Amino acid sequence: MYWTSIMICYFLLVYYLSSAACSELLSRHRRTWIIDSFTIEEGHPGPFPYELGTISIERDHRVYFDLYGEGVDEDPKGVLSIDKESGILSIHRPVDYEEKKLLKLSFEARKSDLSIETKLGIEISILDINDNPPRFQMDLYEIRIDEENTQGSNLLTVVAYDRDEAGSPNSTFHYEIKSVSPNTPDTEFFINEFGTISFKGCLDHEVAEMFTILVEAKDHGEVVSLSSSTTVIIHVQDGNNHLPIISGQTGTSRVKEDETGSSPLRLQATDKDTLNSPAWRARYTIQGDEGEHFKVETDSDTNDGILTVVKPLDFEEGVQRELSISVENEAPYFFCKVKERTSSGLWTVETSKVDEPHTVKVIITVEDINDPPVFSVTVKEAMLEENAPIGTWVERVTAFDPDSSHAKDFVYTIGSDPAGWVAVDPHAGDITTVKTPDRESPHVVNGVYTILLHAVDNGNPPQTGTATLQIHVTDQNDNVPQPTVQHMDVCVSDSPTTTNITAFDLDENPFGGPFTFELLGDVKGKWKLNPSYGYTAGLVKEPGVYAGPHTINVKISDLQGEYGVYNLSVTVCDCSAMANCRTHREAATRAASGAVGVVFASLFLLLFLLLMAVTISCKKHFTMVQTDSSGETLLISNTEKPGTDCKVPDGVLAVSPDKKHPDPSHWQTMHDGMQHTIFSYEFEDMSTMNFLNKRNSTYASDVTLLTLLHRRLSSLQETEDELLDYEPHLYAEEGDSDHLSELESITIPDVDSLQKTLEYLGPKFRQLASICRPPHIQN
Repeated sequence: MYWTSIMICYFLLVYYLSSAACSELLSRHRRTWIIDSFTIEEGHPGPFPYELGTISIERDHRVYFDLYGEGVDEDPKGVLSIDKESGILSIHRPVDYEEKKLLKLSFEARKSDLSIETKLGIEISILDINDNPPRFQMDLYEIRIDEENTQGSNLLTVVAYDRDEAGSPNSTFHYEIKSVSPNTPDTEFFINEFGTISFKGCLDHEVAEMFTILVEAKDHGEVVSLSSSTTVIIHVQDGNNHLPIISGQTGTSRVKEDETGSSPLRLQATDKDTLNSPAWRARYTIQGDEGEHFKVETDSDTNDGILTVVKPLDFEEGVQRELSISVENEAPYFFCKVKERTSSGLWTVETSKVDEPHTVKVIITVEDINDPPVFSVTVKEAMLEENAPIGTWVERVTAFDPDSSHAKDFVYTIGSDPAGWVAVDPHAGDITTVKTPDRESPHVVNGVYTILLHAVDNGNPPQTGTATLQIHVTDQNDNVPQPTVQHMDVCVSDSPTTTNITAFDLDENPFGGPFTFELLGDVKGKWKLNPSYGYTAGLVKEPGVYAGPHTINVKISDLQGEYGVYNLSVTVCDCSAMANCRTHREAATRAASGAVGVVFASLFLLLFLLLMAVTISCKKHFTMVQTDSSGETLLISNTEKPGTDCKVPDGVLAVSPDKKHPDPSHWQTMHDGMQHTIFSYEFEDMSTMNFLNKRNSTYASDVTLLTLLHRRLSSLQETEDELLDYEPHLYAEEGDSDHLSELESITIPDVDSLQKTLEYLGPKFRQLASICRPPHIQN
């Protein structure tokens, strides 16, 4: 019990001390609380400064006051001040409620040692006055509305605002329409409390295209009421409140039969609505045109309706066409009329959006022209057997002329017959063959041969009708099976090897395959077929067949027993050395052809050189020396053969027979070697051997020709040795030298004058020339 009493006393003591400490803290903190508030009227007229009030605190010693915050050293600055000793607040200028609704300041009381004794917060409220009128968001509103708008519809909403204190009479306002221009009897505008503008009655673009409305917003201030206004411009767009009327028509109202694109009629329409607007633009409609032969298009410039023929008309179906054409606008029609004006609510009006468009009847006259004959069946089919005899009847076509006032006589002709198989009777229309039909012709597509037939009348100008005849050509077994290839390759092997023989038949079933293959001749132990039936047979080579070319006779029969016998060329070769036998043949052919080409090129070069040598040799001239008469006496020549002392001058090109003209035996050796080389290919390819044999024959003829040329050139060379190098000499006369006349020396002129002198030597030179002439050279 004792200890319990001690514990209770202890807790009571602690609680008391804690309460005392808290009270002291609260007391000290309470000194910083806001203890007073003041109000300032917005826009106070003055005079300034004036006293707002005094800040007083309990104190028993002298203190000094300081003021900080909004209105003092913060915006708006210079509004407030405080007397440092008395604590009186003063106002120095007016304040604006819309800029600052409450000023928050800090107040400090300092002791003489400048330590803060008290720090308080002060709030000064700004009292609003009605100094702002309502303001519209825009000074001018402008809109466009349709004439078809009905009364009561919302046209526009204007918005205003007031900067005065919200919820106070100063910021509360209402809208009002002050004026409307022009003021029409059938239209009255009004505005509701939210600023939405509407109207009563009817809008009429023709009466007023534009309205100018002055709207006012006025507040409810107690001392003074402020207001502002805005202007609203409303443009009324023309609606379709006037129906178009077809007021006239121009044109012939006549159209030729079978003619399209012509315009026989033009319709004029009038409309009181705004030009080129949807309410003015016309849209035409045709009734009574069951065949859809016509259309009406609107001229965008004049609003006229142009009637045009889009589908040919037939005179025989009717001479005249009666049409009904109506007109309306692109915009829907609208009508409004005020019936009664009431003081409240909307007025009583009469409206209608449905009205019959204006309609006129027109008559179009069809002019008759010469119509082409018409076939009763434009596409006809017929059957015809392949290889049918000439004159076989195929089909008959018939046509008629629908004209009632023009010529009706016509004839049938062939318009298109690719293979020229048929002819047509010009009057009866019977079609017969003039050639034997062939189903395998390229003009037959999928077994069908197509021709075009014409029926031409005798009108002016003549008209033509066309029909198509499709002839189905039935197949006959007029073709035998054929192999797809004539040459095949087989590899050399110690075991049987197989290659395929494939056949085809131009005929269709049942005249085609599968086929029966059969080998003819002595093929036992060499060749056999496995399989021998089908579209492809297997040709089996036995191991004993030697390498090289072989010819095999094959009989191929179709399902009906029609057959063909073919000689197939089969080449057996070593496939390990080459890809296939054809590669070997082509290489051999190329090699042989190249060798022959080299030989012929050499021959042509040699012939060219020989001809050049002959040409140079033939250009040599004899130098004829003119002498006086020798007294008609013979001279001692002491020569065994005239002319042997002539030498070839250095200026003449000497041709070596050994180099330029080889001995013919040498050519024969080359010929034999070439034959040996060529015939070495005989075993490998028979076709190549035949080609080279022909080349070899030509080569032999060339060798013979070269031999003859060599002999001729040799003889010419001997002649040149005797004649080309001849010079004049002094000879002793035969007989007594004492009685011989002394020969005169011959003066040799220069080269240029010598050529001219030789042309006029005359008879004096003949004696000397006869002495030097070899016996085998004749005049």
